[in-house]
Amino acid sequence: PLTLEEVQMLVELFYLPYHHGALAQELLEHFRWLRANSLSVGVPATAPDACGGTRWRGRAQSFQELCARTCRLHSRFVSTAGRALLYDLHPYLWDIRNMLLAASAFVLWLGCQSITAPILLGRDAEPWARRGGLFGELQALLPVGNSCDLFYHPPPLFPSSQLYLLRPLLPLDKLGHEGGSCSEVSQGLQAQLSCVPALPGRLLGSFLSLSPEYTFVLEDEGGPCGYAAGALHAEGFLQQRDSSWLPAIRHKYPPDLGTAGSALGQDALEEAVLFFHAEPLAVPQPVLRRFPSLVQLGTAPRVLDVGASRSLALCLLSALRANGSRGVFCQVSDADRQQLSFYSKLG
Repeated sequence: PLTLEEVQMLVELFYLPYHHGALAQELLEHFRWLRANSLSVGVPATAPDACGGTRWRGRAQSFQELCARTCRLHSRFVSTAGRALLYDLHPYLWDIRNMLLAASAFVLWLGCQSITAPILLGRDAEPWARRGGLFGELQALLPVGNSCDLFYHPPPLFPSSQLYLLRPLLPLDKLGHEGGSCSEVSQGLQAQLSCVPALPGRLLGSFLSLSPEYTFVLEDEGGPCGYAAGALHAEGFLQQRDSSWLPAIRHKYPPDLGTAGSALGQDALEEAVLFFHAEPLAVPQPVLRRFPSLVQLGTAPRVLDVGASRSLALCLLSALRANGSRGVFCQVSDADRQQLSFYSKLG
């Protein structure tokens, strides 16, 4: 059963209207302070005001621990609460879990960056665009807080106790072993994100090579199970991809490789080689002017909780918005039913 401490946490998350419990208040205070003082993260350790960066990282760690405790509470609640209580309270706790997954990843991302300007927020939202309670206040603190469509999804009919970790791509991911490279990171992630193996780099290679600072990884107990990748300035990113990254990949995987047979499987290998050697479609200039950033998201088939996918989108879009993006687009083949279904479920 739930411990007394866990019951107290549950009460403090949903205390009284306009009155937060101690846990909720602490989460909000940390998040407000970390966002307001994010400029100090990039201060070099030798600078006179370097203690600001140290203090920021200390509070960031405290915030991460509180978020992790709350996510564990959600998992424990689903596993142990009586069915009547579970279905009454789960939608609220599920919402908070999803919000804290995104907020925690966003704070981790801030700690990896050198933001040189205050975090950009959208215009003031209409009152109906935000919900009340802790969820609404956390929503307002994310850079995409006014995009109300991102924040509402009906809870799953069958609650899952699966624990998730959402984080930015870290330098250690590229140094998983001596000689590790971006393509190997991509291969490792893709091997677990796809039922069909493919050549490294097909899904994530260009983002890992050219825009790794906007790549996020979703993990469950089985390892990586989702990703979100973006490019702040899509036009320059696509030009660089077509002029330098694609030629290098095509040289590495020549067209006749697909007919040579492989342990990967003939069909999968041919499909991957054709993907690299097909000429990418140009993005119309009106699209680039209105939506200057490119995004790509995906999850493994085992991820059935749309809340985890929503958190992926929230943290990626918050990172792009924090650095000034006005809008995003994604490129999907009209034959890719899986991706079309994934984006449709996100709304």
